[in-house]
Amino acid sequence: MLAVSISHTLAATNLTLITTIASAFTAAWVFGIITQRLRLSPIVGYILGGIAIGPHTPGFVGDLDLAHQLAEIGVILLMFGVGLHFNLRDLLEVRHVAIPGAVGQSLIATLLGIAVAAAFGWQLRAGLVFGMAMAVASTVVLLRMLLDNRMLDTPHGHVAVGWLIVEDIFTVIVLVLIPALSIATGAESSPAAASLWKTLPLALVKLCIMLALMMLVGARVVPWIMVQVARLRSRELFTLTVLVMAIAVAAAAQQLFGASLALGAFLAGMLVGLSPVSHQAAADALPLRDAFAVLFFASVGMIFDPGFLIQQPLLVLCGLGIILIGKPLIALVIVAVIGYPVRTGITVALGLAQIGEFSFILSEVGRSNRLLDETAHNVLVACALVSITLNPLLFRLAGPLERWIQRRPAAWRLLNHRAARRERRMNEQTGRELERDMSPLAVIVGYGPVGQTVDALLRGSGRQTVVVDLNMDTVQALTREGRLALYGDAYNIEVMHQALPRATHLVITLPHSVNRNPLIAAAKLINPQIKVFVRARYLAEQQDLQQVGADAACYEEAEAAVALARLVLFDQGADPQTIRRETIRIRQQFTAPDPLES
Repeated sequence: MLAVSISHTLAATNLTLITTIASAFTAAWVFGIITQRLRLSPIVGYILGGIAIGPHTPGFVGDLDLAHQLAEIGVILLMFGVGLHFNLRDLLEVRHVAIPGAVGQSLIATLLGIAVAAAFGWQLRAGLVFGMAMAVASTVVLLRMLLDNRMLDTPHGHVAVGWLIVEDIFTVIVLVLIPALSIATGAESSPAAASLWKTLPLALVKLCIMLALMMLVGARVVPWIMVQVARLRSRELFTLTVLVMAIAVAAAAQQLFGASLALGAFLAGMLVGLSPVSHQAAADALPLRDAFAVLFFASVGMIFDPGFLIQQPLLVLCGLGIILIGKPLIALVIVAVIGYPVRTGITVALGLAQIGEFSFILSEVGRSNRLLDETAHNVLVACALVSITLNPLLFRLAGPLERWIQRRPAAWRLLNHRAARRERRMNEQTGRELERDMSPLAVIVGYGPVGQTVDALLRGSGRQTVVVDLNMDTVQALTREGRLALYGDAYNIEVMHQALPRATHLVITLPHSVNRNPLIAAAKLINPQIKVFVRARYLAEQQDLQQVGADAACYEEAEAAVALARLVLFDQGADPQTIRRETIRIRQQFTAPDPLES
């Protein structure tokens, strides 16, 4: 009888777990499809799915305790993925604007959150966590918006991504402080307890020891383990090793050093990212991360009480004011003060006008450490739902908003004054050279790997070139070498109006298409004899480029097809003549015939 009773108990427990997972996945799937069809972020659908199976809505109710534990796994895998893909190089490329900008914006937005929390009677520690959760934007939502608007590869998109990398670092720092603040909070409830100034340094010392062990020992041991397991050629064992590194390291960091699970997972991801097999680790972790991320967002929705919107409308409006008005305005002003163009400021401002997964992670860690209550969580969820829903609509207003500011000279001068002055200062030497020497030249837009290759070929054949780039370090380095280089947004015709009249060629090596066609048309008007060669990403852009006057274009889709076909033919033993003939046929199938191959 006892064995039967135990088996029934286990069966009931398992059924609860399976039912909770099944209901969460199903609800998130249904609402995710709906939001995707509405061209909204699926994150909104996942949260709505959680609300649908939560205790505050009628119908089926999932197990909240199990949902919380599954959400913890989701947090671990999310932060592990962030650490795994943490790219310091992307940050260094835009450090001049991303670091001071993100630091300033995060501090001011956090102070606004603290002010709102204080106005509603919250403690300072709760206000600090709440403010930082309001300050940090969702990387997932930002990347989606940049991709949908073809802005990810633009200089403005690079600045926005670098900005969020700094915010992610800030989030990690707050994850370090939350357990220490919790210790201090719990200690103060006892008469014999230590003060905050005693408990906080102790917690920080423990975390420093953990960081030292991970960086000095883990940075060597973890990559070595990953390589050794990979050599066993067992897919299952390798995936299991990735999970061990993510979950076991995070749990050990919490148990031994008092760190949050999120921080331990982030550091574990960084260590795995140092190994030669990090790409395979990322590929194996991705499906699990996505699955548990859905459960994480669903669990966030399960806790949310929709009635809170009626009970505390003023608190929700204050939170939305910080996210939709405060953060964008702060970012726009900071970008203008640093001296970047208005378009960069608008891109960053709109990208920050939302909150998402990192805000929820901070909320979960804050709740588990008794620093935030259900009220704060409800505010964050309500603000996330509204801001993520509105973000695609806001991004579509980037162009009209920039034109609206341009039609108001006072506002345009205020926001673009320092950018224009910096452009003039950096381009002064090149401008004098262009005025003094009237020999023909080629204008190269962008100085990445493609731009460098084209520049080297042209200079090798004796042609003078002028490079136009929005990377300050690149322009300064070229200028120090005595080269002609212009700093600024190449798609702003004013940046290179001095070079175009005497240019024989305009070579656009940047793949993004935002504002590219107006540049080509303006260049043809200034210099009808100029030849415009363009790098484009999609074959669908061919007709538009021909209409604005592009003389020739290289389409990445077509060239990828040609390159893969050549590899397949070579592997099959085809002779060089056959390979050349098929290459010409495939290229002509996609684009106009290449005169060099006819």
